[in-house]
Amino acid sequence: MRKPTSIAAIEDFGRVRLSKSFFVRDFLFSDIAAHHGISNVPEDPDLAIAAGTRLCEDLLDPLQDVFGRVAIRSAYRSEEVNSLGNQLKANCASNEANYAAHIWDRRDGFGRMGATACVVIPRFYDAFPEPGGWTKLAWWIHDHLPYSSLYFFPKLWAFNLAWREEPERRIDSYIAPRGCLTKANMANHTGHHEAEWQGIERAMLGH
Repeated sequence: MRKPTSIAAIEDFGRVRLSKSFFVRDFLFSDIAAHHGISNVPEDPDLAIAAGTRLCEDLLDPLQDVFGRVAIRSAYRSEEVNSLGNQLKANCASNEANYAAHIWDRRDGFGRMGATACVVIPRFYDAFPEPGGWTKLAWWIHDHLPYSSLYFFPKLWAFNLAWREEPERRIDSYIAPRGCLTKANMANHTGHHEAEWQGIERAMLGH
């Protein structure tokens, strides 16, 4: 597929279905792009679709099935949009650091495909707003889904959820307990962590 450049082509691209619940259009909005009048569409639509499909089918759909609506805060960024965000210090890493992350249509330096979305799960936050409540969701994802990385933020327990070939399986947070929750070679990385998330699926029934 060629890069969409006309309104009609962008509309058709946005209608591409990535999974049972999500379409490409769900991931194209960018505050930076909207404010600065920049197009936020991929140079390589086929790679973006392939990476986005894995993100949606392997991670976002299973989350939504259990916890209710997954709200997308920030997802795909073109290289131009991400570069501007980095220059403006708008919480955007460099383009190279975001290949196979927020920049879905570029493989990373090791040739791996990937995609990242920053999401909020309103029902989960409503059920567990207390300090440290986010860790229940983090450990549930760790035990159930083939994620590559998670990075949690203070507001509404928003988090970056990444799918990538050869997943890293690392969880970090800007909120207490701040820092790295788990990564390879940490003592808590392997095994099952039901004691950390037990009851959260049942709690969702009341929200």
